[in-house]
Amino acid sequence: MIVITNPFFIKDEIQILHSLLEEGLSLLHIRKPDFSEAEMAQFIHQIKLEFRNKLVLHNHYDLAEDFGINRFHLSEKERDVLNQFHARFSKRCKFLSTSTHSIEDFNSLENEFDYAFLSPVFKSISKENYQPKTDLFEALKLRKNYTTKVIALGGIDSQNIQKSLENGFNDVALLGSIWNNENPIKQFKLCQKIALSHSQSPV
Repeated sequence: MIVITNPFFIKDEIQILHSLLEEGLSLLHIRKPDFSEAEMAQFIHQIKLEFRNKLVLHNHYDLAEDFGINRFHLSEKERDVLNQFHARFSKRCKFLSTSTHSIEDFNSLENEFDYAFLSPVFKSISKENYQPKTDLFEALKLRKNYTTKVIALGGIDSQNIQKSLENGFNDVALLGSIWNNENPIKQFKLCQKIALSHSQSPV
């Protein structure tokens, strides 16, 4: 299971992130689009060394070497200039992910992406008026790309994780369900329990 940071300031955020990682969070996407490189460096510096291998950068990739991070996430625009990205960062990046918003985009991805978000699956919890234009569960029936894992994003919470995993998604990513909750850790543990029970159930 993946958690994406809130793009804005959250009180006690680093403490919460440590708790999530200690509870077994697989990957933490650091998405702070308004952070300067210095602010991003200060933010990452507060995260314990033992968790750096679980961090995924959404920008300021030049910091990766200093912090021992080898996971990068590319936006759709960055994906369009993939060759330029490889020329600069291929030595530092071992794991690559990206974002897609249609099954056509997902199917057309290069094989080098380990996984991709497909969104929005449900009405967004964190973004107002952001909801699916198409039924992505129906769209997944047209999946042709099985090299890249497909991750459900958008409105994912404890009520729909099981449905997402039962209908073709390989994993889920949480954002609003964590950061809009009064108790992010409790919510994460509930979601994690549901996801783990699905992965351990007989096919």
